[in-house]
Amino acid sequence: MIAAGLVFALLHVGSPDVFYEGPAGPYRLLVTVRPPQVIPGVAEIEIRSPDADVAELRIVPLRMAGPGALYAPTPDQAHRSREDAQLYSGSLWIMEAGAWQVRILAQGARGDGALSVPVPALPARTAGMQRALGGFLFALLVLLGVGLCSIVGASTREAQLEPGAKPTGQRRRRARVGMVLAGAVVVLGVVLGNGWWNAEASDYAEHVYKPLALDARVTPDGRLELALRDPGWLSWRRLDDLVPDHDHLLHLFVIRLPEMERLWHLHPDASGPGRFVETLPTLPAGRYALFADIVHASGLFETAVTEIELGERVGPELSGDDSAGPGPPLAQADFGRTTFPLAAGGRALWHQDGAPLRARRVAWLRFSIEDADGRPAQSLEPYMGMAGHAAVVRRDRAVFAHLHPSGSVPMALLAQVNPQAAHAMHGQGQAQAPSAQIAFPYGFPQPGPYRLFIQWKRAGRIETAVFDAQVMP
Repeated sequence: MIAAGLVFALLHVGSPDVFYEGPAGPYRLLVTVRPPQVIPGVAEIEIRSPDADVAELRIVPLRMAGPGALYAPTPDQAHRSREDAQLYSGSLWIMEAGAWQVRILAQGARGDGALSVPVPALPARTAGMQRALGGFLFALLVLLGVGLCSIVGASTREAQLEPGAKPTGQRRRRARVGMVLAGAVVVLGVVLGNGWWNAEASDYAEHVYKPLALDARVTPDGRLELALRDPGWLSWRRLDDLVPDHDHLLHLFVIRLPEMERLWHLHPDASGPGRFVETLPTLPAGRYALFADIVHASGLFETAVTEIELGERVGPELSGDDSAGPGPPLAQADFGRTTFPLAAGGRALWHQDGAPLRARRVAWLRFSIEDADGRPAQSLEPYMGMAGHAAVVRRDRAVFAHLHPSGSVPMALLAQVNPQAAHAMHGQGQAQAPSAQIAFPYGFPQPGPYRLFIQWKRAGRIETAVFDAQVMP
């Protein structure tokens, strides 16, 4: 029952790009936003439209809340690709850190439409100067300093001489004194300028994103207590402003280590600002990775990470939206496997197009569920208002993302910026039985081996399928 150290987390861990597929009026758009790592910086936008009658797409950045959410600058034109008529791209300057939205304005034969995608824009690092540029600027500084000293010396020695006259020894001495004084002024200016530069760099470093810490402990009666802790980042990040996403303030993914052969998807209850408690189900002894997803009212969404060592636990059966699912250990990972047998009968299939998965390329992860007779599964139900949920984890846990069929954006934030579309999506998801086909848009941020946990609800039972993927550079 020992909580381990914090693993690096930035929004979805190691997966800063934002993916969303939804309607802009009568048009469907698949949007990818790559936020800048340095603020101010440029966000890269890619938009794919399957509708051939889209004539124009324009993009504009807005604040999630406050005056900046109401007064928009002039939108920029998204440019259609010459090689792919369905692909548009553009770039937007993000001038300040915080919760933003990228609004897309669509025009076409069926009228106009609009779509907003929430985007946390947080500085992940400071931008270092290129070595060649630094060397060039230093050489230029030396040249200017020497030139200034030479000008002072020449003006002191010869400015008042008659034409053709030679400077006296006294004038030469005064010139040398002037050059020394000028050199001292140059050195003082360099020292003061360097101090100012370091002070500005230090101030900017304080604004670089610092992830929430997650403290975990298990009480003697088998309850898991979680505490989010702010390491002292910007004052506007709070722990008392969390909003429910899919009816839960926190989504906790528990993965057994090191083989990652089992996943628990739990929803602890709040016990105070940034504090949660969960009665643990039956768990074997071992080490576990914890990924805690939260959404702030400000528009920021984050994943806090830690590890914990547990003794064997015997707890209550899972109920409600809590779930668990087994899979093969990583030692038996089969990157060519596209079927997964289900304990309740039937199987899950991963439909691939034969092309290798590549890092930083958006792809549809498509799955289907079959009953024991090989037909599309019946008795499917919405799982927390969606057709399914997915957790994508790189083997070294440097990447974690919680996905929905609409993408990586929490539904709570979509309801803020696209209230009508989110309401229609949620209402439709609650009223209609999901299809046996489930698809998730996602772009793997790094190459390497990944494990995918796919979840859905069938006949009142939450099921989990586990697949492995090798992502190429």
